[in-house]
Amino acid sequence: MSAARIDLEPLRAGHADEMADVLGDPALHRFTGGAPYARDELRARYERLAAGSPDPAVHWLNWVVRLRGDGRPVGTVQATVEGAAAEVAWVIGTPWQGRGYATEAARALVAGLAAHGVRRVVAHIHPDHTASAAVARAAGLAPTRERRDGEVRWSGGPGG
Repeated sequence: MSAARIDLEPLRAGHADEMADVLGDPALHRFTGGAPYARDELRARYERLAAGSPDPAVHWLNWVVRLRGDGRPVGTVQATVEGAAAEVAWVIGTPWQGRGYATEAARALVAGLAAHGVRRVVAHIHPDHTASAAVARAAGLAPTRERRDGEVRWSGGPGG
């Protein structure tokens, strides 16, 4: 999948080294909690993700977001697909935030999920994370009244 300035490359365990640098800023966890993974932890995580869900009814789709011009990785997008529904998430490394890359990646992700039979897309966003809420809105999602673990459920479908 691609957009104007980025390409989405299917995630592999081999991405861990370069992505550890991209995702290494503790500030990325301000709204989600936790801490950055060390390289070996990230490699193990990527191996699990690339192997796929142990539940045959659930599909894990994960991509590295790369700048088209120089091929530099700037973040990731992911979808957990079950039937016609997908839960999505995105993260862009701190140095590349505020440039529209998350919006491009999320739009490409949501649009591309239609090819997987997805009709309903959901994201969970911390109520104070205004940048992520703007990305969700730009990707065709809208906030609902539902909450999960303190986060607002956003919902929509491919094509808006």
